[in-house]
Amino acid sequence: MRGRKKLTANAERRAHTRAAEKLGRARERLARLEPGGEPVRPLDVMSASLIEPQAKSMPCPKCLGGCTVVEHAAETREGRRLRIAHMMCRMCGSRRAIYFRIAGEALN
Repeated sequence: MRGRKKLTANAERRAHTRAAEKLGRARERLARLEPGGEPVRPLDVMSASLIEPQAKSMPCPKCLGGCTVVEHAAETREGRRLRIAHMMCRMCGSRRAIYFRIAGEALN
């Protein structure tokens, strides 16, 4: 029985890159299924001031690097008022949105 042909350095690097990209895409799909990944599954927070610190603490699903908040917006989706933190990874540059719902009691 013959073994597999040994890959050249470039072929091995490309194979590693493809595997890392595939893993990153799988992590992104999983992140969309977690709370905050879609408008139908927002994360609950007590006040709007907690949204950006919580969003910054979540790593990039693609490369596990740190993210920054590009924009923090309030929108109405499917009849619900949501806060959306638009994030950008500092390492790989990928973008994503994290959805929040303010669950604190209204004082007025």
